[in-house]
Amino acid sequence: QVQLVESGGGLVQAGGSLRLSCAASGRTFSHYVMGWFRQAPGKEREFVAAISWSGGSINYADSVKGRFTISRDNAKNTVYLQMNSLKPEDTAVYYCAADRGVVVSTTPAGYDYWGQGTQVTVSS
Repeated sequence: QVQLVESGGGLVQAGGSLRLSCAASGRTFSHYVMGWFRQAPGKEREFVAAISWSGGSINYADSVKGRFTISRDNAKNTVYLQMNSLKPEDTAVYYCAADRGVVVSTTPAGYDYWGQGTQVTVSS
């Protein structure tokens, strides 16, 4: 069992930056693929970024490539999402997810555990 707690969300103006963190419980954090997803009101949950247990494989959604960076610190049981050049369309609840497999999945169904989410609001 893994418990995930996101932090770092907030209100920012367009063009600004935020850094999300996801702290995971459990001694086997380094064995999990970690992902970030987001869900805007009235929309389905969508993939943002994911990283393999070693950090050697990373996927990004096309909409965030070049602006967002995912990273992890296995010693701290934490995964990060650095978000730069934020746009109003990035406004959503951002969720951290963990997967016990080895595939860096881009779909919500590929993840076993989820955090409660953190709100990110980008004003124009």
